[in-house]
Amino acid sequence: MRIQTLLAGAVAALALAGPALAQDVAITGGQVLTGTSVIENGTVVIRNGKVVSVGTGAAPAGLRVIDARGKVVTPGFVAVDSGLGGTEVGSVRGSNDLSNSANTLTAAFDLSYGLDPWSFTLPVARLGGVTRAVVTPRHAGSRAGHSHDDSDFAGAGDGGYQTPGLFAGQAAVIKLGGADILVKSKVAMTAPFGEAGAAVAGGARGAEFVLFKETLAEVRAYARNKAAYDRAAMRALSLSRADLEALIPVAEGRMPLIVTVNRAADIQQVLRLSREEGVRVILDGAAEGWLVANEIAAANVPVLLHPITNLPSNFEMRAARMQNAAALNAAGVVIAMKGNEGSAHRARDLRYNAGNAVSHGLPFAATIQAITVNPARIFGFDGQFGELKAGAAGDVVVWSGDPLEPLSQPSAVLIDGVEQPLQARNLLLRDRYRTGGEGAMPPAYGN
Repeated sequence: MRIQTLLAGAVAALALAGPALAQDVAITGGQVLTGTSVIENGTVVIRNGKVVSVGTGAAPAGLRVIDARGKVVTPGFVAVDSGLGGTEVGSVRGSNDLSNSANTLTAAFDLSYGLDPWSFTLPVARLGGVTRAVVTPRHAGSRAGHSHDDSDFAGAGDGGYQTPGLFAGQAAVIKLGGADILVKSKVAMTAPFGEAGAAVAGGARGAEFVLFKETLAEVRAYARNKAAYDRAAMRALSLSRADLEALIPVAEGRMPLIVTVNRAADIQQVLRLSREEGVRVILDGAAEGWLVANEIAAANVPVLLHPITNLPSNFEMRAARMQNAAALNAAGVVIAMKGNEGSAHRARDLRYNAGNAVSHGLPFAATIQAITVNPARIFGFDGQFGELKAGAAGDVVVWSGDPLEPLSQPSAVLIDGVEQPLQARNLLLRDRYRTGGEGAMPPAYGN
């Protein structure tokens, strides 16, 4: 009986990602934050997993009704620069599929093959209102620190390829429900700049920028002369064929490059590099972005930021301040916010960080956009999710109150029109040990 109870609990936890069918649902009576507007006493209608209407009035006949009177209805939140589905225990290397150290595969690293729909991190994030995420590879500049070796310096490694590579790999978009969580792979390339990028390139920032330009030149030469490459009629290149192929969309401006950078001076040089090379960049971090906010806005470059960064943990972040999000938004920069600690185990903190941004000057409406509409727009999914509008995915969260207030909790979470269980492994363990009884403790504890 004890073993059966334990197995039943494990199966229940894993079933949280099980497949389900979308329902036709009407959510009525709540304050609806669409992502771009507010509708009082609103009605959101979902059919076949998609939002078909958002407005006021009674629910259409024949639909299941979720009563949201006295509650707040929002789009599902979108976590950026996230590790959701790609890591389980940060200190256990075998459960971390966010980083790669092979010098023959850097830019081509595709983390989508390592995503786990049954990861215990996903239900926890859903309870924080997160329904989609942009999962990014980790590198030396990642603040989550899943892979960081300050002894890494550039040079020719095995096979003559760059060691370590300038690029960490390609990001993917996921949804946090169902057995097939991948929405789209290869949505962006990632690379560290600033101190971390300098270390990769040999120790100086100038070295990385020159090496980056040379790398793009090689990619463009390869793209023009693939036949010569196949005949070994080209000079030796510093990247493998897989990496060269992966970087062609970046060199052609079709795939954005997520650049981790914090110092204002480094941000200026990244903007200069973007202009000179025709590369689309997304700034990640930008702790000192407020100092050059007008330049970022003029370049039409979006920013992924951690809004509660306010301590100068190194010389790149001397001017870090919690008004960074407000200043960037005021200048016209499109911003998206992150959760804490790599936005995996603490992705649910996204709404807490957003609330802090409001308390430091970011307007409430702009804050909601920064965790819903903006992430979708930045990564090319405008109107597909992150917003309550006709045609968008049926990702909806019903909250007991203000979604940025820590005491508010979700009473319903839907992803593609499928209502998700309001349960997670941490809650299952809490209930197991709190109530006692058969199976409450492992068998060894009874001896």
